[in-house]
Amino acid sequence: MSSSASRAARLLRRTSSALSRRCAHSSAAPSRPPVPLTRFRAGAAASSYSSASSGIGARRFLASHSPASSTTPTKAYADESLVRVIDSEIECVVQLEGASAKQIDLPEDFPFEIIDNPGDQSITLKREIAGETIKATVYTNFDAEQDLNEDGNDDENNEESFKPGIQMVVTVEKPEAPILEFECHFNDDELAIENMRMLDQNNRDAENLYSGPPFQDLDESLQKALHRYLEVRGIKHSLHDWLYEYMMSKDEKEYVVWLKNIKEFVGN
Repeated sequence: MSSSASRAARLLRRTSSALSRRCAHSSAAPSRPPVPLTRFRAGAAASSYSSASSGIGARRFLASHSPASSTTPTKAYADESLVRVIDSEIECVVQLEGASAKQIDLPEDFPFEIIDNPGDQSITLKREIAGETIKATVYTNFDAEQDLNEDGNDDENNEESFKPGIQMVVTVEKPEAPILEFECHFNDDELAIENMRMLDQNNRDAENLYSGPPFQDLDESLQKALHRYLEVRGIKHSLHDWLYEYMMSKDEKEYVVWLKNIKEFVGN
């Protein structure tokens, strides 16, 4: 496969519909075990996307390369070559975005406000309900891809067999009370709770606080009750397809901005 075709296939994979991927997964093929969440706070949503580019950017490979030269390239030549490659990558992404662009409609009875700041690697869903403030910080975890290859083919070129994981940190806040926090991830069957803890509202990062046992070690009836607790507040598996499409679209937009920022830096 040529470098341009490979790049196009890779970018098309990133912008394709999550629903079409799920339809292809008709059998109960096991997914990869989720990668445990790092300590991820809602405040991280204010961080620049570029701060996480080392994780996501490592998954992108510019297909065009500078022509070989028998002599050491000059600074000007290297800079101009990099700018040309960036322009080519931007053009490719924009073309594929245009070809696959569609309106991402909100789910029916969507109860949340969407906080999506340009440059952030995450979005926040927020709502008020019965004196509680519910916040769900959502991000795409490219290190926790789900394996959708139902026939067990391990062909490394079959990039359509994987999709990134969608993970979130949910907080339930009440006035003058501790904060209840859940770390969750989506898979094809459910919204899974990985961990939960109580936080001091005045010192969320306080150390040595008892965080409770691992969620999977809780009594099964308690686990089910905690899932229902989140569902009635709007945090449920039916959000998955919409969140996946939204986050893939956001990732491509942020990627283009990231490329343009690099181009501006190199060109100045």
